[in-house]
Amino acid sequence: MNPTIIPLFSVIIPTYQRNDLLAKCLDCLAPNVQTLSTESYEVIVTDDGFNTTAEGLIRERYPWAKWVSGSRKGPAANRNNGAKYARGKWLVFTDDDCLPDRHWLEAYAKAIVDESNYQVFEGRTYVNRPKKSLSEVSPINETGGYLWSCNFAIERRLFESIDGFDERFPYAAMEDVDLNYRLTKEGYKSFFVNSASVCHPWRKMGEWQKLKQHQKSTLIYLSIHPEESNRLNKVYYLRAFLKDLILEIIPGILKYRGAGATFALLKLWLFLENMLLVKPPLDRKLEF
Repeated sequence: MNPTIIPLFSVIIPTYQRNDLLAKCLDCLAPNVQTLSTESYEVIVTDDGFNTTAEGLIRERYPWAKWVSGSRKGPAANRNNGAKYARGKWLVFTDDDCLPDRHWLEAYAKAIVDESNYQVFEGRTYVNRPKKSLSEVSPINETGGYLWSCNFAIERRLFESIDGFDERFPYAAMEDVDLNYRLTKEGYKSFFVNSASVCHPWRKMGEWQKLKQHQKSTLIYLSIHPEESNRLNKVYYLRAFLKDLILEIIPGILKYRGAGATFALLKLWLFLENMLLVKPPLDRKLEF
């Protein structure tokens, strides 16, 4: 890219010691793959790795992308770090384990023109195949209203004016929920762009430690926004669990047998823990 040209988009990709997944993501963003013109976007990889980094990978295979060292304070701080190097008028965020469609950036560019009253856009996030295990998870977004950090665009000036992601969130959980909540409180609505799609393949939910990190992130969220406790009470949490039980856990046990039962017990234990704390998980929007 000509350094004198200000790009429309700066694509921010936080990464942490997942070079194999990052390479697949970058393959989808190559100048000869994305349908948006090369001069219209830049790609910034902000790297929190310490045992290994992606610097060599990018220098050798993806010289059109910019590698920067992260702050090693978690995903929220890492995304903010990448944004500091951005030159684009708009920031577009995705994750290193996502696979953007060929028309991803072009779809956002069209939406910015067609829906000029909006300063925040979110795209569609879909999965690569049918679910094979109850423990598989993905931040699916087929209708909007989530603003998941793996697929959204925001005007850079707005992002900077609200100080970006809250760096008090040290784990990969709740930092995007917090950003969405703050934007909504300030009166900024997001527009859903179905054609701005990325694939987020199924991932294993992870061990107990990951679930506990999500719980800690929820506690941080409610300490920052105590008014949310008025809405997210025990009744809300119970209804959320019952919905999970009927729509996911019981069918999962029947389908996946022993593995499904083990995972169901894990979710039940986490539910009981959170009920005692009166802290519901906000990993997705619930509608009843």
